Amino acid sequence: MNNTFFKRVLLPGFILQSVLIGGGYATGRELVEFFLSSGPLGGLLGILVATAALSLISMISFELARITQSYTYRRFFKQLLGKGWFLYELAYLALGILVLAVIGSAAGRIAADHLGIDSNIGTIALMMAICALVAWGTKIIEKVLAGWSFLLYVTYGVFVYLYLDKHGGQLGEQLFAGSIESDWFINAIKYVGYNIAALPLILFCVRHMSTRQDAMLAGIFAGPLAMIPALIFYLAMVASSDQILAAAVPSDFMMQQLNAPWLQAIFYVVLFGTFVETGTAFIHAMNERISEVLVEKKKSMSKQLRAGLSAIVLIASVYLAGSVGLVGLIGSGYGNLTWLFIAVYIVPILSWGAYRVFFKTQSIEIKQQFAK
Repeated sequence: MNNTFFKRVLLPGFILQSVLIGGGYATGRELVEFFLSSGPLGGLLGILVATAALSLISMISFELARITQSYTYRRFFKQLLGKGWFLYELAYLALGILVLAVIGSAAGRIAADHLGIDSNIGTIALMMAICALVAWGTKIIEKVLAGWSFLLYVTYGVFVYLYLDKHGGQLGEQLFAGSIESDWFINAIKYVGYNIAALPLILFCVRHMSTRQDAMLAGIFAGPLAMIPALIFYLAMVASSDQILAAAVPSDFMMQQLNAPWLQAIFYVVLFGTFVETGTAFIHAMNERISEVLVEKKKSMSKQLRAGLSAIVLIASVYLAGSVGLVGLIGSGYGNLTWLFIAVYIVPILSWGAYRVFFKTQSIEIKQQFAK
């Protein structure tokens, strides 16, 4: 079972999609900001570019991680950036605080607005679910994230089908209506710039890859698997693009237009689950980074320690960050974080990383053999 095609090739893409959607396009707001704002066709082109870029970066990253046995972001960036590896960690911690604070707030809002319970209960339920998952470690996380991804695909598929059936009669005309804004390409690159920060968090999946072909295929599939829900959601949004551009939360507007309470309840339960997935990925990466240091010191990380550290980080992110204005501070510099991730990850992986993968593979593997 450890060497099945699913685990070697498809699992990384499903887990990447799990991480991206909760912190990003699940409500549609991100799709408006980066794609629909460039015009319906410009946004579609942007999604295709973003998908291709995610695949390319994933291919090189997975293979570099495989041949250097770098299954945590700490070890991976030591291979990619050398002594400058901590630059990614600083950016990751800043982004992590922001993302955890945002999903904590969003979980509370969903609980209050759509499930009819107190917002604090929603936030606490989110934190408990994340702590429970990270305490059980990588194998359980892989199964839960992959399983929830399938559920999400089904839910989004039904949602988009029903919405287009009711409002998509002129989708073809709407898709090609209007002009393509000149910023469509740079918006796609910016989208990839900060979303790609999640890729090193899922390198634990690379353990299942045994050959270069595995890594390359996994990378090729990662982009489409991560972006297909975004694409079908985007096409539904195009059907009502004028109204959605002005909507604070596009998914709320679309659900109101559908007037299907049963689907709304299912959708927001699934959406809540995506927040759990995203939070779990960020916290699990932190735990794996700490565990790696403990292993180097001949120690191990217990389930209790994993859960305890997770709870501390979540509480600090959700409550303290908001009270001291840190979320606003980081949020105002979110664009700068995007360019930072481009500088410390995308540029190095497409240059030095690609060179090591395609031209220095043999020397890397020899070093690994001597290190064993």
